[in-house]
Amino acid sequence: MTYVVAVRAMCEFTARRGDLDLRFTPAPTSLEGMAGHVTVAGRRASGYEAEVTLTGTHRGLTVRGRADGYDPVSNRLEEIKTHRGALERMPANHRTLHWAQALVYGHLLCQARGLAGLTVALVYFDVGSQKETLLTETHTARELEIFFVEQCERFLDWAVQEEAHRAARNAALSALQFPHGRFRSGQRELAVSVYRAARDGKPLMAQAPTGIGKTLATIFPLLKACASDQIDRVFFLTAKTPGRALALDAIETLHRSAEATSARLPLRTLELVARDKACEHPDKACNGESCPLARGFYDRLDAARSAALAGPRLDRASVREAALRHDVCPYYLAQELARWSDVVVGDYNYYYDSSAMLYALTQINQWRVGVLVDEAHNLLERARRMYSASLDQAAFRLARKTAPATLKKPLERLQREWNAVKRAQTDAYQVYPDVPGKLLSAAQNLIGAVTDQLAEAPLSIDEASLRFFFDAMHFVALAEQFGEHSIFDITLTTDRYAPRGKSSSTLCVRNVIPAPFLAGRYAAARTTVMFSGTLNPHHFYRDTLGLPEQTNWLEVVGPFRAEQLQVRVAGNVSTRWRDRERSLVPIVDLIATQYAAQPGNYLGFLSSFEYLQQVMGLMRSRHPELPVWAQEQGMDEAARDAFLARFRTTNQGVGFAVLGGAFSEGIDLVGQQLIGAFIATLGLPQMNDVNEQMRRTMDAKFGNGYDYMYLYPGLQKVVQAAGRVIRTEQDQGVVHLIDDRYRRPEVRRLLPRWWQVQ
Repeated sequence: MTYVVAVRAMCEFTARRGDLDLRFTPAPTSLEGMAGHVTVAGRRASGYEAEVTLTGTHRGLTVRGRADGYDPVSNRLEEIKTHRGALERMPANHRTLHWAQALVYGHLLCQARGLAGLTVALVYFDVGSQKETLLTETHTARELEIFFVEQCERFLDWAVQEEAHRAARNAALSALQFPHGRFRSGQRELAVSVYRAARDGKPLMAQAPTGIGKTLATIFPLLKACASDQIDRVFFLTAKTPGRALALDAIETLHRSAEATSARLPLRTLELVARDKACEHPDKACNGESCPLARGFYDRLDAARSAALAGPRLDRASVREAALRHDVCPYYLAQELARWSDVVVGDYNYYYDSSAMLYALTQINQWRVGVLVDEAHNLLERARRMYSASLDQAAFRLARKTAPATLKKPLERLQREWNAVKRAQTDAYQVYPDVPGKLLSAAQNLIGAVTDQLAEAPLSIDEASLRFFFDAMHFVALAEQFGEHSIFDITLTTDRYAPRGKSSSTLCVRNVIPAPFLAGRYAAARTTVMFSGTLNPHHFYRDTLGLPEQTNWLEVVGPFRAEQLQVRVAGNVSTRWRDRERSLVPIVDLIATQYAAQPGNYLGFLSSFEYLQQVMGLMRSRHPELPVWAQEQGMDEAARDAFLARFRTTNQGVGFAVLGGAFSEGIDLVGQQLIGAFIATLGLPQMNDVNEQMRRTMDAKFGNGYDYMYLYPGLQKVVQAAGRVIRTEQDQGVVHLIDDRYRRPEVRRLLPRWWQVQ
């Protein structure tokens, strides 16, 4: 056996016991943690060694990691942990885990340097007070070796099982054949490019149309790369639930294909779902005193984990069943199973968010991962939201009313600095070159005070105030990383809860270019494959998402023929804001004329709900015989399903929706379920103060601000919406592009090549 495990991963497996406890503990941010390690190392004498790489073996098990520090003069190894507040409030099972890591590192150091013994220290560094608390134990090399062997022996049975699983998995994947006998048009080209990306360790951007089977064409080659030991596991990341379902269906197809040849595919596929959807007790807190599924979580985790992994399918229902059978939390069981799964299917945020679990596990365990980003055009807006933060002054005032007395001074200080900035602002919206230093300092001071307060009295702050303080922490973290990738703006507003005439404001660190935040994610992966039906122009996504220069580009020619789709431009209509009223009659008459000529199901896309209602109202008055229905604001899942159900019945008519909304992408209406679409907009984002500032930011960075802010995102939504019409090689349909600007060359260049625009 040649199994490799990180020190932290092994100790978390062998040394964690007791409750799951997620009561808000004032943990330092990652930046504070790194700064704390640097501070501690800087206080040590000359010759102190930081970040000492160590490796050891036991019965075929290789254990590796980096010890935080070693002082050869005092012969002391240090494991540094940053914290805030009273150290005695740290749960005992946390301390036990920390000692386990320190002692394992102690053995590895003694073995590497031939030491007869060693002082092992836990250094707890309070980032608020900058105070160190030193806990030490002195051990002989033999004592440390015994502890190391004990941990390894506890892990070895699992390691043997995991090694056997990996060997069986790789053998099965090597023998696995493509499930459909032959590839569809363009599918082989995509699959080959994905495999080469994994083989060469390079990112890939792939634009491939609907209908070629992109999901299977990306998963299959990465599984083949697992079989040839080029990557360890696959992360399939999606923006929306339908994408997750498609990935799980594709893997189920592979299982059925293997079973058809009397073979078994031992592939563990985990579905990660949001916490609010997995929680069994939403009325309880995540700790053993409140939730029965958190009480003794780690004591029952081993059995629950083994039960869940007994079968390869780790979808939401399977994980829940295993969790409840062993009285543990389904959500946090799934988090644990991510460590032992071959394929993980989940939302973008699990890898790209600032506190992303899958990214952290990849770093800790030094995994070689293949990351598949489904419908990658969505990542830009999602990443912008991940790395933006705002603070609302009205929420601040409400939090201030109920905050404990100990927070009075830091709250008053923040209020003074906030009001000072607001008083100096003359415009309703203003952009600043950076976050004002005094304002940021006051916010940092408040965060320190809040975390100290929570350390001393965890239940002393109410939920509403906590929400504001969490927002403030996110704001401060991003303000500390502020740069040309973001803008800081303040918007003056009216606070309906404030005394008459008293204004309010919103502070916002607004990310425009997420590239710097995502770069480390690409570097950590063996390969990242971004694929979508709309990644045109690819330099726009490469620039804004920060993909490396060596990223390969592939544009797959799809199976669709120009004669399948009539694309007509209504060049006599302007849907610009100033022309909205004049556009209504031509739009509804065009729709009615098309429907009369060819009755069937159509989608009509407008730029806003207001515009949609205007068109709907006029349609009903001028053409009452034509059945219509519409998307509504805030539709829940049942309402969305009901909207789509109208297309899947024998009824005929026009369903109206907002471009860029829930019905613009990710829905399949094949054959007669949908025979046409009307797109009465270019999809351009609204021209307002915020978007104009974002345009200027991208113009300064890329020199093409208008296209990057307005034209490219708008046409991407248009092409996605039009793509609802032709889903298979048998479909026939029509798309009406309603706006005179569709005649312009710069717009035409962004439409699919296979379209023949009339």
